Amino acid sequence: MKYLRKLLIVTFVILTVVACGDDEDPDKEKPIIDISIEDAFPTNCDTIYFGETFELKLLFTDNEELGSFSIDIHNNFDHHSHSTEVTECNPGANKEPINPFAFIESFSIPDGLTIYETNQLITIPAGNNDGLYDDGDYHFFIRVTDKAGWSTYKGLSIKMFHKQTAQ
Repeated sequence: MKYLRKLLIVTFVILTVVACGDDEDPDKEKPIIDISIEDAFPTNCDTIYFGETFELKLLFTDNEELGSFSIDIHNNFDHHSHSTEVTECNPGANKEPINPFAFIESFSIPDGLTIYETNQLITIPAGNNDGLYDDGDYHFFIRVTDKAGWSTYKGLSIKMFHKQTAQ
């Protein structure tokens, strides 16, 4: 009798665990970054000016739920490439960085959204304690991650100048 009772308890526990399992298909789709919307900024080959503020305007979509996004701006003075769709836009001459600008920041997306249009204001300083930032070729990377952890990257080639030295 004790054996039957133990067997029933084990069977009950197994059935409970199986019944409570997640029957839904896991999210297997990456989110999408859309830079073709009206007034999207930046897009490939755009110019951003030091000492000014710009509105980051992009559209993110996901089949289930968006999570967060980040941007990374770094110099491309040596015209290196990445495994994204970064393309060159009339690159300047290769040069050694003296005081290059670098920016990495993450932003949250409100819970429950499958579509999100950014309207983030980003201020680019003119310089730091070492002086004015270097003008020239930069990469602008955008990464969006959904709640399931899938992410998509988009890389853009941009120019960054001080207004008084804009070329």
